[in-house]
Amino acid sequence: MARIRERNRELIIQAASKTFAEQGYAATKTVDIAKLAGLPKANVYYYFKTKENLYRSVLESVIEPLLHAATPFYENDDPVTALEQYIRAKIRISQQYPYASKVFASEIMHGAPHLPEDIAAQMMEQTQQSSAKIESWIERGLMDKVDSHHLLFTIWASTQTYADFDWQISRVTGKEKMEQDDYDAAAELIVQLVLKGCNVRAPRPA
Repeated sequence: MARIRERNRELIIQAASKTFAEQGYAATKTVDIAKLAGLPKANVYYYFKTKENLYRSVLESVIEPLLHAATPFYENDDPVTALEQYIRAKIRISQQYPYASKVFASEIMHGAPHLPEDIAAQMMEQTQQSSAKIESWIERGLMDKVDSHHLLFTIWASTQTYADFDWQISRVTGKEKMEQDDYDAAAELIVQLVLKGCNVRAPRPA
């Protein structure tokens, strides 16, 4: 029974991610989500009670991995390793959560009217911690002096574009859908741009 509930919740969240991304919060109807999920409309209300709760669940489905993506900043003292792992994690999120990423991007572009305060606080804290770690690497001479906030903004923009602007990417590349090799190539290029552009280097062995 627990597996069925978890499966149904996941089906609803996936359907909601696509519907919210394509129609926006206001225009989205729960009946459309239920239809796409292949479940009765009553199931949507059974699991999530309200459209607002479901929308929050969609946001959380991508924000949780976004927060987790910063783990390399805390686990590595080597900026080369940390930044590379962070960039690759961000690319994977764009690949695995394309619709939820669009929902998140739209929410931010509209001034985050539905973003719960506790989630916003978590994201701000993570950004401050990541920025502080970058500043510590700069102070130790492990990378050139750059604005840590703008470096993070650049990484966010360059990685999340593969989810948020996939239509444009498809038109330019002539591909209906990006393949694994495309995501790998994107990650490799962004890693090179960041590491070489900021002159990032590993600490010398003690």
